Amino acid sequence: MSAPATPRALIVDDDPDFLAGLRELVKREGFDVTTAGSLAEARVQMAAGLPDILLVDLRLPDGNGLSLLEGLEAPTAPELVLITGNASVETAVDALRRGATDYLTKPVDFPRVKMALANVTRALELRGEISRLRGDLRKLGRFGSMIGASPAMQKVYDLIGRVAGTDASILISGETGSGKELVAETLHRLSRRRRQPFLAVNCGALSANLIESELFGHERGSFTGADRVHKGYFERANGGTLFLDEITETLDIQVRLLRALETATVTRVGGSEPIKVDVRIVAATSRRAEEALSDGKLREDLYYRLNVFPIRLPPLRERGDDVELLAEHFLGELNAAEGSHKRFTRACLDRLQRHSWPGNVRELQNVVRRAFILAEGDVGIDALPLEVDEERSVESLMMRVGTPVAEMERRLILATLEHCSGDKKKAALLLKVSLKTLYNRVNEYGAD
Repeated sequence: MSAPATPRALIVDDDPDFLAGLRELVKREGFDVTTAGSLAEARVQMAAGLPDILLVDLRLPDGNGLSLLEGLEAPTAPELVLITGNASVETAVDALRRGATDYLTKPVDFPRVKMALANVTRALELRGEISRLRGDLRKLGRFGSMIGASPAMQKVYDLIGRVAGTDASILISGETGSGKELVAETLHRLSRRRRQPFLAVNCGALSANLIESELFGHERGSFTGADRVHKGYFERANGGTLFLDEITETLDIQVRLLRALETATVTRVGGSEPIKVDVRIVAATSRRAEEALSDGKLREDLYYRLNVFPIRLPPLRERGDDVELLAEHFLGELNAAEGSHKRFTRACLDRLQRHSWPGNVRELQNVVRRAFILAEGDVGIDALPLEVDEERSVESLMMRVGTPVAEMERRLILATLEHCSGDKKKAALLLKVSLKTLYNRVNEYGAD
């Protein structure tokens, strides 16, 4: 839905004086304004036509102001700015979870109101852009830079469209290689911060003694080799978005990370003065968040701070015909770069579709690049790596009812190893267990 020429606002509050004052302010900011003193009155006005923005008191005589969003779905739901006289972190997080764009505290600060209205105006513009992107999806199987038309990916696109215009923290979960950073980049490009920096840091790739300095910066002389002031990722991403990949690998500094999120300040290593930062956090993990919590890899308080809006990215094996769409996309990029016109044979595409893709989109991209290099003309089955070139027949293990679970596990592991010709790394990927776990099981079984 494109934003109208003059955006419409509905203000709901049971204080007539406050209502009149806020009405004049919103009207001066270029909005057509109507008012209501209760939820019942507001619902009557919304039945006649939805506004573009709701400014609603949290506590009204006939209920909770957030209930006005119930039953309304994006992209038709209006932007909601909550007004409350009893602000708290819990209130703010709950409001964002339930669809609020922003919240104001009484007595309202007029510059803060103007900022909130400006944010909503930009959000309405972004809503139009997201609507156009959804049109592209229907036509081309695309959503910005993301490729895919499967139902699983359309759900992801809807979630991105819902949350992109807010400042809510986001936790993306998905297997390695499934495209979590691309989701974060898309969220940034569709946000109010899109003209500001987007920085990505793989927390799992930084050593424990470096990650604190990289995230928060350090002062000159704070440790051996610190010969100058270094601004960390938080400072460099100020005003923009910071993507923290593999957030569960930051156990040593999770307390500092939580404090930075709660106070919107950082203190450099070796420094004492807190530095204000305005950063939206998008975090990601290839672990299941619940497992990371139970394994002690993720603090519970940090998890709840990050998981305001969760997005699960499906693995490639759950995306159906997206395999073909992505393969054609990667081949098209290579053709454009090399000035060639290679095409996949139908048999090659069918074989790609049958592969289980344990390495997800990243594995597919690498396979297409290799096949492109090897193929003289059209890209056929003979250009594919051995593990993709295999026929994937459906295999089964016949077991008697009542077979002990441990024995079932033993047979499954040994059968999978045989299927993979003894390649333990490949077998571990298929079984969805760590290589260490597989080695331990094989040693227990006394198998070579």
